[in-house]
Amino acid sequence: MLMKLYDSNNDPQKIQQVIDILNDGGIIIYPTDTMYAIGCHCMKERAIEQICEIKGIDPRKNNLSLICYDLSTISEYAKMSNTVFKIMKANLPGPFTFILNGTNKLPKIFRNRKEVGIRMPNNEIIMDITKALEFPIMTTTVPLGENEDTGFLTNPELIYEKFGKIVDLVIDGGTGDYSASTIVDCTGDYVEIARQGKGELMV
Repeated sequence: MLMKLYDSNNDPQKIQQVIDILNDGGIIIYPTDTMYAIGCHCMKERAIEQICEIKGIDPRKNNLSLICYDLSTISEYAKMSNTVFKIMKANLPGPFTFILNGTNKLPKIFRNRKEVGIRMPNNEIIMDITKALEFPIMTTTVPLGENEDTGFLTNPELIYEKFGKIVDLVIDGGTGDYSASTIVDCTGDYVEIARQGKGELMV
């Protein structure tokens, strides 16, 4: 299914339809402030496994990320020092993935790794969905084939043509971005930029 959503004034019934899909263990594709992403309810482990199969990655070896609605939610799933909290507060929502040490509240599939990526995109559509869900969304970028132009990742209709039969919902939030998020490693003694992407970190 392809569903058109907007930055504001969306039909609450449409948002509830997305929530019902996620609560049922469904997989969705949605816009962020960087590339379109694929995700599911963070507590639906079978859905997480299916996404990892689609991307061809091992959840025990690859870092997985959560979209959280606010800093309070982040603190439930990841550990933050006062310094890291202040940096995240200054930069989120925004095009960043913060790598943090996880807490024991993470789903079992995450606990094989001590770290978890945390995202809070500057995109009203996915943030409204995350707020209504009341749980984080496990997220990763839409997979790109070897010979595919990254431009296809900006077009939700093309994304639907490719993935519509293997996911439960593709959200058309307009033309996407093909930039990657800036990855900020906060697991050590110092905050380090592991990958410079779209976001310019303010410290």
